[in-house]
Amino acid sequence: MIIPKLETPRLILRGWTEKDLDAYADMCSDPDVMRYINQEGKVFSRAESWRNMAMVMGHWLLRGYGLWAVEKRSHGAMIGRVGLWQPEGWPDLEVGWTLHKDFWGQGFATEAAQASLNYAFTVMGETELISLINPHNLASQRVAERLGMKQVRIEKVMGHEVIIYQIYRADWLLCHYIN
Repeated sequence: MIIPKLETPRLILRGWTEKDLDAYADMCSDPDVMRYINQEGKVFSRAESWRNMAMVMGHWLLRGYGLWAVEKRSHGAMIGRVGLWQPEGWPDLEVGWTLHKDFWGQGFATEAAQASLNYAFTVMGETELISLINPHNLASQRVAERLGMKQVRIEKVMGHEVIIYQIYRADWLLCHYIN
């Protein structure tokens, strides 16, 4: 499957390559990055990062959409993963983001997630998207709010409590054209 490439003013969202492993493993070995990502906040070894990267790539093959490798245009390095995610047992189609800590607080997550929303609503024809966010992850809650998402409920997903943020295409269009 060919993963579509999305471009924003500062980023390229693209398919994965084996060359991404060094940056991805570095990101996944950081306790601050992983604190809200998996159930235990467990960091990944290099081998676990490779398997996780392969799983992310496999999602594209099985679902036709997935998480993109995010590259910063100015230096070409992979800085994280952002995109669309709905593994078995997920409550709905999610837009999600994870960036290397060196790139936090610069608007990259919002920029890449906005490109993902655009793809889901205009190319895929989706009518709504969600984000599952750990109640303690205030930074991701702010990203969701900047995207125009609204907190709709708290739910247990895979045994862990998450805040479900949601946005409908009509609301996204309104935000998109106003801004």
